[in-house]
Amino acid sequence: MNDKLLWGIISTGSIARTFARGLAESKTGRLLAIASRTAETAEAFGAEFGVERRYGSYEALLEDKDVQAVYVATPHPIHAEWAIKAADAGKHILCEKPIGMNFAEAMAIVEAARRNDVFLMEAFMYRCHPQTARLVEWLQEKAIGDVRVIQAVFSFNAGDDEEGRLLANHLGGGGILDVGCYTTSMARLVAGVAMGKEFADPIDVQAVGHLGPTGVDEWASAVLKFPGDIIAQISCGVRVTQESSVHIYGSEGHIVLPSPWIPSRTGGTTKVIVQAKGDHQPRELDVTTDEWLYAIEADYVASSIDKRQAPFPAMSWADTLGNMKTLDRWRAAIGLIYDSERPQNLKRSIHGGKLKVRPGSLMKYGEVPGLDKKVSRLVMGNMISDPIVTSAMLDDFYERGGNAIDTAYVYGGGRCEKALGWWVKNRRIRNKVVILAKGAHTPCCNPDDLTRQLCESLDRLQTDYVDLYMMHRDNPDIPVGEFVDVLNKHKRAGRMLAFGASNWTLKRFKAAQDYAAKHKLAGFSAISNNFSLAEMVDAVWEGCLSAKDPQWEAYLTKTHTPLMAWSSQARGFFTGRANPKDKSDADLARCWYSKDNFRRRERAIKLAKEKGVEPINVALAWVLHQAFPTFALIGPLTIAETRSSFAALEVELTPEEVKWLNLV
Repeated sequence: MNDKLLWGIISTGSIARTFARGLAESKTGRLLAIASRTAETAEAFGAEFGVERRYGSYEALLEDKDVQAVYVATPHPIHAEWAIKAADAGKHILCEKPIGMNFAEAMAIVEAARRNDVFLMEAFMYRCHPQTARLVEWLQEKAIGDVRVIQAVFSFNAGDDEEGRLLANHLGGGGILDVGCYTTSMARLVAGVAMGKEFADPIDVQAVGHLGPTGVDEWASAVLKFPGDIIAQISCGVRVTQESSVHIYGSEGHIVLPSPWIPSRTGGTTKVIVQAKGDHQPRELDVTTDEWLYAIEADYVASSIDKRQAPFPAMSWADTLGNMKTLDRWRAAIGLIYDSERPQNLKRSIHGGKLKVRPGSLMKYGEVPGLDKKVSRLVMGNMISDPIVTSAMLDDFYERGGNAIDTAYVYGGGRCEKALGWWVKNRRIRNKVVILAKGAHTPCCNPDDLTRQLCESLDRLQTDYVDLYMMHRDNPDIPVGEFVDVLNKHKRAGRMLAFGASNWTLKRFKAAQDYAAKHKLAGFSAISNNFSLAEMVDAVWEGCLSAKDPQWEAYLTKTHTPLMAWSSQARGFFTGRANPKDKSDADLARCWYSKDNFRRRERAIKLAKEKGVEPINVALAWVLHQAFPTFALIGPLTIAETRSSFAALEVELTPEEVKWLNLV
């Protein structure tokens, strides 16, 4: 009976060959299948390495039920697609570095692994080698005192083949993604260990670089600043040969890794130079292993599958996400964006397929007067201006069953609306989503500016209409009828299907409804004020109003007016961030800290423990369990935060629990 982990390799390039040679030397794995774009190349690879099963498509390998783990060895731009497809096929994954082209793709890959309960590791093989483990021990032992400066270089001259993988724009060429990812991961590892952690993320990234004729970085350098004033100088290149090494300088000595990235490929000894306090001269220390580098990596995977992530110092999911975010910052600092990342080119989902709601979606839906579409009870607040991240976030939200997206004229100086507009256009789903747009924010809260901003928003969103338009603020100096009149004008013109108000008083809202009824006009279909289990102590932003008071709640219950509740989770008050003794988060303390709110938080924690969920899930469920129709606006910045919000949809609260949570 075969007790080895059965591997399949996707792609037949040079790194696939390198891994196949290493896998043959592993203790735990066997190469069962190879997949290529053509049967001919799969056959050739299979003959060279004695691979039993040879597939002329990647899909065919993923359909092989005997393949347990997949090594994704494709070019950078399709790592994400095939890693996600491998996860969806139930395969464990070792994905060649960088795991994706950017942080957005990395988020989607990690979420796919979590969703399908499979192992995932980014293939930084040096992190699995004994040399790296020994380095960590020296740093933990303070062999050179406190770490102050890190220098990491990985650079070579690959020639001038502009169609080759290392320079071609459409293949994700350039130094930062290919080898700068190594230097970044090393700097974050060393800084993290120096701080008593597994890794650290820089608080500042400054960089320079040279972009060649194909638009990719041919050489680049960056300076990273970490907490504790640890500085890292990192450099990479694919058109210049530099000394590829790592130097770590501490308060009492230094460490040099002459061969940090590919130590003892086929086993053997690597040398590390250490000069610690008291040493008269540097010492050469040997790190010896009889195992092949890529065999060690494969065995790391096999030994860690049950945990779904590799142990430190290999790359955990959080480490991978932090590394990709830092690489994004490095690229942004030198102005490097790939053609495939430009908004007009983000036409495919990260997984490469058509968007569709996943089976088992938790989403619940409600109705808003004037709209013929059901509206998801969770509404995605789109305050991310990066079109790449926006696309990843909204793809995930849509596939979870979400169809309502909140945006505003003032968000990101218009960039958020543009990012949303590109996503809707690229996915061709305008008729399937509900766009809640807002405008006429103070000081531009008047009928003329409302009209101007609405038209500009439509242009940014690349659409002829919005489903629900909200006045972002009120202006009591203008008779309420003037606003109702202009909103009806735009509704009749088809620029909005329904409209409402955000941050309005109950008195003005009633006056608007009375004016509309008297003049036989459409009235407000919804209100969007703050509403959360925690009462807003002070306005989050100037002019913000809450609907959490007996008068508003009685009115909404009587009229059945939908409430689009913003800051529905009290901006993190129900997470571990809130602490009555710690007011370092000034805005959180100013807006939400009160004796009653902490009592509500205590009750949410107690009930969450009983129901086996997080307190923030209970707080969000409370918003959704009111006697009047509510829709909760959420503002996640990562896919993981979206997932945590969706857990609230599974929480059922009794009327008694709703009252008890609110101290009634």
